[in-house]
Amino acid sequence: MGDTNHFTIGQLSDELYVIQEDISYVHPIYTNDPLNLYLLLGDHSALLIDTGCGLAPLKPIVDELIEGRKLFVINSHAHWDHILGNEEFEEVYIHENEVEIVSYPYNLAYHKDIFGKRYGNRNLVIPPCKDIKPIKDGDIFDLGGKKIEVIHAPGHSPGSICLLSSKNELFTGDVAYYGDQFLPSREFIPRILKTLLKLKSLCRKKKNNTLYPSHQQTPCGITLLKELYDGVYNIDNLWHTKKFHSYFYSWIINDPNNERFRYLIPRL
Repeated sequence: MGDTNHFTIGQLSDELYVIQEDISYVHPIYTNDPLNLYLLLGDHSALLIDTGCGLAPLKPIVDELIEGRKLFVINSHAHWDHILGNEEFEEVYIHENEVEIVSYPYNLAYHKDIFGKRYGNRNLVIPPCKDIKPIKDGDIFDLGGKKIEVIHAPGHSPGSICLLSSKNELFTGDVAYYGDQFLPSREFIPRILKTLLKLKSLCRKKKNNTLYPSHQQTPCGITLLKELYDGVYNIDNLWHTKKFHSYFYSWIINDPNNERFRYLIPRL
């Protein structure tokens, strides 16, 4: 079943698997281990959320788990650790705002010192999936006995999405998780707050108490949304404590009220 020495496979329910890999394996500068890829099973179709770092074959694992079902593959957003396995699959869906990014080979050479050790034998250029399909807010994927709704959740990136199942499972991508938060420029932080409020309201409406983030702890309770909202809202009050992170060319701020979060904001 693929490279099970690289991935850790867990079954969260009869219809849900999590396939995990450590992005610190690429370089210890990345601290949000593990990366969580989710595989949802319906009666006739399955849906894979993200394709990971592209360091080991993922498709053989997925093929065995889905047992002949049709497969949909969705990128929660276009950052490297979520898309570099795209080339293994025939088609991949991503929000319309980020289709162009994943339509071209992904060049890792700009940080050869970070990626060279693990990707050097591939010349630091990772091919894309050949067929990229755009999705938008409100789109529905019918898996048979379970439907998945696309929720546009911009902030972490312009095309970030969450996915809500008809069983009220909320897959938050990199929009909400415990760990280092890679935020947009300071002027766009209100966009993050707006998205988090939207998700909090959705969870209250759906009486949903379970979140499935793309990094670190999974599952989580809806308290994650409140804690993250409170922390991001307080960034202005912590701005004087910022320090410069040279690799990410970002300000980094520790949260004195919640040690599970650090905030990285681009220095432009």
